[in-house]
Amino acid sequence: MTTAACFRSIHDCASTGRENDAVVADMDGTLLRGRSSFPYFALVAFEAGGALRLLFLLLLSPLAGFLYYFISESAGIRVLIFSAFAGLRVSDIESVARAVLPKFYSGDLHPESWRVFSACGKRYVLTANPRIMVEAFLKDFLGADLVMGTELSTFKGRATGFVKLPGVLVDENKAAALRAAFGDTPPEIGLGDRHTDFPFMSLCKESYIVPKKPEVKAVSVDKLPKAVIFHDGRLVQKPTPFLALLIILWMPVGFLLACLRIAAGALLPMPLVYYAFWALGVRVTVKGTPPPPVIKSSGKSGVLFICSHRTLLDPIFLSTALGRPIPAVTYSVSRLSEIISPIKTVRLSRDRATDAAMIRKLLQEGDLAICPEGTTCREPFLLRFSSLFAELTDELVPVAMVNRMSMFHGTTARGWKGMDPFYFFMNPSPAYEVTFLNKVPSELTRGAGKSSHDVANYIQRVIAATLSYECTAFTRKDKYTALAGNDGTVPEKPKQAMGC
Repeated sequence: MTTAACFRSIHDCASTGRENDAVVADMDGTLLRGRSSFPYFALVAFEAGGALRLLFLLLLSPLAGFLYYFISESAGIRVLIFSAFAGLRVSDIESVARAVLPKFYSGDLHPESWRVFSACGKRYVLTANPRIMVEAFLKDFLGADLVMGTELSTFKGRATGFVKLPGVLVDENKAAALRAAFGDTPPEIGLGDRHTDFPFMSLCKESYIVPKKPEVKAVSVDKLPKAVIFHDGRLVQKPTPFLALLIILWMPVGFLLACLRIAAGALLPMPLVYYAFWALGVRVTVKGTPPPPVIKSSGKSGVLFICSHRTLLDPIFLSTALGRPIPAVTYSVSRLSEIISPIKTVRLSRDRATDAAMIRKLLQEGDLAICPEGTTCREPFLLRFSSLFAELTDELVPVAMVNRMSMFHGTTARGWKGMDPFYFFMNPSPAYEVTFLNKVPSELTRGAGKSSHDVANYIQRVIAATLSYECTAFTRKDKYTALAGNDGTVPEKPKQAMGC
């Protein structure tokens, strides 16, 4: 009988000179530090099926755990698959796998396994997880050449909750999958962490076991071959069973609290909103010295506040920090968000001439806020700034926006944007930090002969330096192509012609 003693530790595996070698690795407990796949099933359940689906998974998880540890690893995984996937659209599962899971997977890579895996020229993964759930991350972010996982049974575009033959890839099924992929030429290295990996590890020329060390630090993001700049999903933290239960219990309370906070922001005079937010657990920190409001009788145009974009609430917290409502131009927000907004919002048409004329008109009326990135980014990166604003005025004040959330993200690329403000305010104690930077010097504006692109890039660099962020050339289209498979525009409904 093969035991763990038959294999050497991963620490004994040399990683130099492996460019021509093939490595086959398990996932949970091997490539990843965590040995439990529950958090990732919970993410799929919540993001693709909602809170009730997460509750269903949570209720069946004790049965899954009992079967996994005392009866059969395969049976336990089948329960998780059924409770998380049954009835979900295959396209929704693929969307979550592409847009949500990479952020959480990439934060849990085992350093020793990654050292060996990344050193090999050919990389293969053999996992009991559903292939549809892990393939996007493994291929796009870790450079895996082939992913062999459990195949889901589907019917009319939906997952049935059952698995295709030969069943869950554990034990001898893993060995059979490896033989089918490699034939009579075994791979050089096999990596695993538990007894159900031993059958496929025994077929490799060299086999190493990854010891259970939960205290080991994950691979830092700067050492990954590809940074996770864009990601989606509502949950901030990886949902352990306890955290999943906490989320379900908190959501009804959080929604009522969010409604109260939104009502306070929408109904109270803006000078009082700052204090109302603090009383309701919303922390607003203001740094820097904002410019005074422009007196309309002076004939001067208003100040254009150039904000980094974290959520659609950026202009509202800008107004809260100033104690006066600042109108904002927006790219695409829901009608509900426009209705409940305490400030005036004006949609951009995406026609450059039309938008320029509208912004000039608004600046004649007073101060204005704009987020030239055109969409939000959750990570410490700034997307490319549109240069349109720099062509319209030299009264430019950069504003660095930072927010903190502990439970829910207040943005989405795949879901309904009307819920964005509710999810942000559903956090127990959300926070915003608004930093007013110095007005752009006149010698660095269009009036001094600088190009609009130079002005936009300068402001991007100034805000990035303040926040310790990294400037990028990514655009709204790049984000939505990566997360939602579209360019982020909302098509106009065709007008029906009137006929006799």
